Amino acid sequence: MRSIHAMIAEDEQLAREDMIYLLEKEPDVIICPSAETGNQLVDLYVEHEPDVVFLDVEMPGMTGVDAVKQIVELAYLQPPLFIFTTAYDEYAMDAFEIEAVDYLLKPYDDVRFQRAMRRVRKQMAQTDIKRDIYTETQTDPTAEKLLIDDGERMVVLSPDSIYYAVPSNRILEIHTHDEVIESRMTLQELEEKLLGLSFFRTHRSYLVNLNYVRDITPWFNGAYNLTLKDGYHTTLPVSRSARKILLEKFKK
Repeated sequence: MRSIHAMIAEDEQLAREDMIYLLEKEPDVIICPSAETGNQLVDLYVEHEPDVVFLDVEMPGMTGVDAVKQIVELAYLQPPLFIFTTAYDEYAMDAFEIEAVDYLLKPYDDVRFQRAMRRVRKQMAQTDIKRDIYTETQTDPTAEKLLIDDGERMVVLSPDSIYYAVPSNRILEIHTHDEVIESRMTLQELEEKLLGLSFFRTHRSYLVNLNYVRDITPWFNGAYNLTLKDGYHTTLPVSRSARKILLEKFKK
């Protein structure tokens, strides 16, 4: 049974404790640290990458809706599932506008909570199937040359020469055997050019050539680091949500 990493965003202590109590009774749930504001939720999401977030619509500072929008932009591959919690029925419309899994009214009802958890498990299972299909359909054709515009010239580049790429101050740095090439293209655009080759998005900000991975080591809260076979033994992060797919690629 796959574990569900759940995070709570709630500024009212009693409501937060009630939700923790309900989640603690679920055998497949691991509870991440809780947030009390929208800004804190965004920071904690980046650190822990939960599978599902139970969040209050109205919190100090950034609202739950605005926090969700930021998290969706930050998410790797698939954003977490969201369940809104509120004391007011009229806020339920906010949940559906951002395609939340469900909403729960305070005080929490155990039957409604269980229905929401069933929806979470169902959607997570469907997401796992889609990821498995994506992994199985990746191919590794013969590498072709890339044409990279660095702002002054068009650089002809072999994909095999790339170690990794990372955005930095609105510039994409492409680290190769011999140099670091800067480009105005986005990381997503480069990823699309390399689709089907041995490149993998280990984190929302890193695209890595798996042919140069030296080792993969556990780090913190389910996240990993990988070390490259370059001259610097560069260490790059692997997000918790990317970890499973990455490890499966090396099993083949």
